[in-house]
Amino acid sequence: MRVLLAEDDDMLGAATRAGLVQDGYIVDWVREGNAFLAVVKVHSYDAVLLDLGLPDTSGVDLLRTLRAAQNHTPVIIITARGQVSDRIQLLDLGADDYVSKPFDLDELTARIRAVTRRGNGQAAEALECGPLRLNLSSHTATWRDAPLNLTNKEFWLLETFLRNRTRVLSRRQLEEAVYGWGDEVESNAVEVHIHHLRKKISPHLIRTVRGVGYQFSNDLE
Repeated sequence: MRVLLAEDDDMLGAATRAGLVQDGYIVDWVREGNAFLAVVKVHSYDAVLLDLGLPDTSGVDLLRTLRAAQNHTPVIIITARGQVSDRIQLLDLGADDYVSKPFDLDELTARIRAVTRRGNGQAAEALECGPLRLNLSSHTATWRDAPLNLTNKEFWLLETFLRNRTRVLSRRQLEEAVYGWGDEVESNAVEVHIHHLRKKISPHLIRTVRGVGYQFSNDLE
């Protein structure tokens, strides 16, 4: 799962990013509003963590701009404001949730899972297809009730496919789902991960759509 963190406090931003990465998230971190607007135009995210106190642009204005552009990515506001009226305004402007500073990292990750589930029309902590099950909170997977030994990137690829079961995904879309800004991506990295998933789970798990990309099989047995 790829998350955009907009936070100008170096200590809080670094701690939040490190904690989320340790929990299996891909985190892109920006410190200014202009950088935020630039990256959301070219990258897709599963969730946005938006601090209201960025130095160059109000987080409220960034939220307005995001929603005006018909970008419906779930947004969790990070705020030190405790007034009920402030929280109501943010929710009315299109925020999906908020956490107050200082926040607990476990609570933050639970809220990320909650808003992404709602955004995908899901209510459960797991994604399933046939005998394949991904537990999003524990970051574990099973096939026919037996545990799968997956790398982080293999898990993220599976999660991306399960969230987009009816879609054909290009290699670039899959790269964006499992690699952050600082990662070096080999030209055949996605193909290698898919090859490993087919070996570990089923050769029919993911089908290649020649010239377009890859699609998850919904006919697993």
